[in-house]
Amino acid sequence: MRDKNFKMVAKTLFGFEDILAKELRDLGALNVETAIRSVYFEGDTGFMYKANLCLRTATKIIKPIATFKATNEDSLYRQVAKMDWTSLLDLDTTFAIDTTVNSEYFSHSLYVSQKVKDAIVDTFREATGERPNVDVKHPDLKLNVHIQKDQCTISLDSSGRSLHIRGYKTATNIAPINEVLAAGILLLSGWKGQSDFLDPMCGSGTLLIEAAMIACNIPPNINRKEFAFEKWTDFDPDLFQTIMEASLKKVTDFPYKITGYDKAPSAIRKAQDNISEAQLEEFITVERKSFFTTEKEVPDQPLHMVFNPPYGERLDVEMRDFYENIGNTLKKNYPGTHAWFITSNLEALKFVGLKPSRKIKVFNSQLESRLVKYEMYAGSKRAKFNPSFT
Repeated sequence: MRDKNFKMVAKTLFGFEDILAKELRDLGALNVETAIRSVYFEGDTGFMYKANLCLRTATKIIKPIATFKATNEDSLYRQVAKMDWTSLLDLDTTFAIDTTVNSEYFSHSLYVSQKVKDAIVDTFREATGERPNVDVKHPDLKLNVHIQKDQCTISLDSSGRSLHIRGYKTATNIAPINEVLAAGILLLSGWKGQSDFLDPMCGSGTLLIEAAMIACNIPPNINRKEFAFEKWTDFDPDLFQTIMEASLKKVTDFPYKITGYDKAPSAIRKAQDNISEAQLEEFITVERKSFFTTEKEVPDQPLHMVFNPPYGERLDVEMRDFYENIGNTLKKNYPGTHAWFITSNLEALKFVGLKPSRKIKVFNSQLESRLVKYEMYAGSKRAKFNPSFT
């Protein structure tokens, strides 16, 4: 039945489980439960489409279709072969298998993928004399196999390529911030679009674009080229169109300014290209400026600042000066500002010269990082902010 609810899993980055759970509840998901790097929930087919389109901090939405015990390759093969694969694919359908194992019974994910593939193609070969083909790069159907101890779960990957690939990014810098990471950082910072926003080291513009989409309630994956579920045999294009139209009706206007600075002309060009691709030019302005020579444009108004300072080998020599300059610029030139930034250089934080009011552990790719908040008060520390500004 089309309207029947079923279980799904939304994958995410470490530390974003709670904000993804909140996103799911706000969208209308049922029975939401957090786990490590994932959130379990229930919904119908339309909600699966909506989750892929609208979730900002999910990297995948998968739909479990079978769970069984498997303690060796024969039991795994038999259980997979018993499944009704003809309802999911035919001889013209290509497929691929992504496997994760955490089990004393199975040690190699590629070997498990091979056994699952054998069981599927043998089922077809016995029935028809022919078999569907594997296509690891662009399959029609992507399967997810997860083995935890002796429990094997087979799922359909409804997303395909990771949901951080939004579809608006045509140009990037050397180390661009992941779109899901950017959205998660913004949500953790409390950004809701209730003030001006500044990214003073904007690079290719990812934080600016994600900030604008949050502020205007634009579905983050509206520019995406395709989702895996569009190739499923039961895909309902009319329902998907209805979901997209309903989501776009919830887009709101944004009365404040979103601004990005970068001192590199190439970064400004890339940011402008990406902003244009996302069709957000009316909300975002980028300027070639060094943060350290700037000051707050409207001193008596709240400002929400989020940025990802450059890091790496080229900063080794100037690290101390660089982070000292961040602290000095915030202190002298940005009163009434909530400033957040992410860094994997934990040693460098002490050179900022300011005490962070928040420190949140996150991961930038494989790098353990901290998202830190500095509250720059106008006048004395007792000065009160606008209560709508978080």
